[in-house]
Amino acid sequence: MTNYKKLIDAETWAFIERTNSYYPPDTIDYTIAEQRAIYDRMCREFSAGYPDGVTAETTAIAAPAHDVPIRIYRSAAPNASAMVLYVHGGGYILGGLDSHDDVCAELCARTGYEVVSVDYRLAPEHLHPAAFDDAMGAFEWATATYECPVLLCGDSAGGNLACAVSHATRGHVTKPVDQVLIYPGLGGDRSLGSYVTHAEAPMLTMRDLEFYKNIRTGGVDATGDITLSPLADADFAYLPPTVVITAECDPLSSDGEAYRDRVVAAGGRAWWLEEPGLVHGYLRARHTAGRARSSFTRIVDAVTVLGKGEWIW
Repeated sequence: MTNYKKLIDAETWAFIERTNSYYPPDTIDYTIAEQRAIYDRMCREFSAGYPDGVTAETTAIAAPAHDVPIRIYRSAAPNASAMVLYVHGGGYILGGLDSHDDVCAELCARTGYEVVSVDYRLAPEHLHPAAFDDAMGAFEWATATYECPVLLCGDSAGGNLACAVSHATRGHVTKPVDQVLIYPGLGGDRSLGSYVTHAEAPMLTMRDLEFYKNIRTGGVDATGDITLSPLADADFAYLPPTVVITAECDPLSSDGEAYRDRVVAAGGRAWWLEEPGLVHGYLRARHTAGRARSSFTRIVDAVTVLGKGEWIW
């Protein structure tokens, strides 16, 4: 039994308890509509607003079947070295432009890069590969619209989608210059590592993961589909330089290590950091818990450095 009282500090426990007060651990037992209402309220309660000098424009990307809503963040002190395409988390069923609004605004303010947040279609109304298709469409729009390189970034489910886009585009003329993945689920072996050690972690459990996996696919067995599980790919060559940052107390953490190892073994550049004592979803704790604050700074620094075309790890 993992001793979370020892691993997790008081500030992070306060964040967990505050989160649970808005979003109870049994929320997956509610209807999808109820889950979304609970999640949206929680995100509003944690919102830190915009830093000075950041503006946002909500628009949409025209697509053949439907328009994909996006929000573009711009800094008063712009840095044109790169732009960031951000894909939000939420288990493929939750979230949108508002759920990660302040995160994207802060990422824009601290890097100077334009940040574009993608409001991809959600399950169960839109099963896989709808979310992947929207992320791909947004990436193709970004490379056609911006003259600077496109850096992919995403957290949790969004990290999965960003990573899947990197795999799908590596043979293309236009491909992401880098990727920064924040506690992503990449389809790793669920019988090993953190999937076992942290199966009952605060904020995310194996039961939660099974729920999100099944609802994303409609219960269809998609084993081997790399647009669903990037770690199922047989080839990890020619992927963009990658930084993966995970939380120690999270069943998904081992995916970061496995992904780093496979990219490096294929001759690529990848760096993985497991943040001690942090939990899934800790981006919302970046203003109240020291460990989360420090980790967000590392994320910002990684985006800044990679966007300049540099590698320091």
